[in-house]
Order: sequence, then structure tokens, then C-alpha cells
Amino acid sequence: MEDVLRPIVVIGGSIVVTLILVWLADRTLHRIDAVHPETPLWGLLRRCRIPAQVVLCAAMLRGSYDEAGLEIVDDHAAGIGQALTLVLIAATAWLLVRAARAIVESSYTRYAASGRDAARVRRVRTQVTLIQRVVTASVITVAAAAMLLTFPEMRAVGTSVLASAGLVGIVAGIAAQSTLGNLFAGLQIAFGDMVRIGDTVVVDGEWGTVEEITLTFLTVRTWDERRITMPVSYFTGKPFENWSRGGSQMTGTVLFHLDHSAPVEKMRQRLHEILQECEDWDGRSWSLVVTDTTPSTMVVRALVTARDADTIWAVRCQVRERMIEWLRAEHAYALPRITTAPAPSGRRELRADGDAAG
Repeated sequence: MEDVLRPIVVIGGSIVVTLILVWLADRTLHRIDAVHPETPLWGLLRRCRIPAQVVLCAAMLRGSYDEAGLEIVDDHAAGIGQALTLVLIAATAWLLVRAARAIVESSYTRYAASGRDAARVRRVRTQVTLIQRVVTASVITVAAAAMLLTFPEMRAVGTSVLASAGLVGIVAGIAAQSTLGNLFAGLQIAFGDMVRIGDTVVVDGEWGTVEEITLTFLTVRTWDERRITMPVSYFTGKPFENWSRGGSQMTGTVLFHLDHSAPVEKMRQRLHEILQECEDWDGRSWSLVVTDTTPSTMVVRALVTARDADTIWAVRCQVRERMIEWLRAEHAYALPRITTAPAPSGRRELRADGDAAG
């Protein structure tokens, strides 16, 4: 009877104790979250429930499996202990990654809720995203090294690896020069405030919004839903336009090529009427002036403002469309024309006289 009850008590008891302890911790976090809804950390920490169960159960089994009294356990004690150790290390890394992600996400959520400066919020979002990736990569690397060191063979190899570390480091540095450059460029972008997630940028003639920043690459979503993936070192080594830098407000222009007889003063009044009816215009500034002339047309420039890059595009399109429609309906003579006329008959007569004289 003891041979049957002992493994049930050891294994089943570990599982039951794990479920009870984790359930109590989850209930405690739930109550704290209900009392303090302004702090999202407690609710986010509940995501650690499953990895916490695995860690606790693996730890309890690792310390008591040899007391189970099973023959298979006695015959393979070393292998079972090794497997439980590996599970414990992996589950601990999983738990740390989940907890770090909850802390970072909670900090950003609270800052975004209280922050009024959209540009600063995007900056913090970029930084916490890259910090989270660095922490995750570090935890995984340490966990993988710890798992390898549990094998006796790897400990023996460690001495020879350390002896040749200098040569390996030089070779790895040369081979990974581009990767390391992108890694440091990613950290420079995160804390140098060059570009942030959500910024409107122009790179290689493409206009779009920064959608994702990692330690090695950056993704820009263009206006037509394409994704441009570029190494982060591009943004530290080449010039690019950042329309969100220093504020999101934008100034745009609309150019009209018109006949010299166009009623500029009436166009100025009409532009003001159009902007008054435009919801996307922020009311900061507007103007309409003649900026250039050619032998057949003149260039009229309308200047408008908006709160960001997306709305300035909408304002420009609306001004262009409604102004051309008004000119066509009320002042059609102002639209550009190509004047054609038959050649004077005198030229043909002079040419004929010249041919006759020749």
C-alpha cells in the first residue's frame, strides 16, 4: 500500500499544492486590481499564472521526485533530475519575460494615460519597446547558457572555450559587424529620440508612418499599405525627413497654374470660405499669393495648415478640388488655355515671292 500511496502523495501533492498556491496568488492580484484600477500592473501580472504554475510544480518535483519510491525513478534518477532542472530553468525564464513585459506595459499605459504630449508618448513607447526586447533577449540567452551548463560535457568544454575566447571574439566581431552596428544603432534611436513609433517620415522618396522598431530593423507603413523594412543603421547614417519631429503640426501648399486674367483677390476670399467649412483645417494660418509667372500662365500658391501629416493631405485635396470647381463654374476664363491661330497669309506670300525671285 505504501508503494502506491507514496508516488501519489509526492506527485499529486506537488500538483495540488501548486494549483492552490497559484490560485490564491491570482485571486489576490484580482482583488488588488479591482481596488486599484488606476494601476494596470496587477491585472497584467495575472498573465504570469501559467508559467508560475510550471515553475512551482517543477521546483517541488525536483526536490521530491527521489522520494516517490518508483522503480523507474530509481533507475533513471539522474535523467529525470536533469529533465526537471531544464524545465525549471526554461519556466523561470518564461516567468521573468512575462513579468518584465507586464511591468513595461503597465508603465507605458500609465504614462500614455497621463501624458499630453503625443510626441513624448511616442518616444517613451519606442524606448520601452526596445528595452523589453533587450530584456527578453538577455533572459533567453542566460537561460540557454544555464541549461547548457547543466550537462557535465559542456562544463569540460567550457575550459577550452574560454582559452580560445580571444580568437573567437575577434572572428565573431568581424563576422557580425553589420549586426552589431544595427544593434547599437537601435539603441541610439531608442534613447537619441531620432525617430519614434508613430512618426511620419519620408525615406528614399517614400512617405509613411513608422510602425515597428526593433534592435536591428525598422518598418515603415506607407500611405498605400505597403511595408518598407530598413536596417536601423540607415537612420543613423543617412538623412531622412521626420515630419513629427518637434511637433505634429504641418503646413502645406496647393499650386494653381492659371491664366493671367484669374481673379486673385476673389480666389483669396474663396479660399478663406473653403477653409472655414473644412473641419481638418486647424485655423493657424492661411494665405494665397502669386509666386511665379510664365509667358502663358501664372502660378498661384495657396498655403494652409493642419494638426498633422494625414489631415494636411486632406485639407490640400479639398482646397484643390473645391477651388478648381469654383473657377470652372464662376471664372472659366481663368483656367489655363493654349492659344492657337492660323499663320498669317502674308508669310506665305513673302515666301512665294522669295521662291520666284530665286
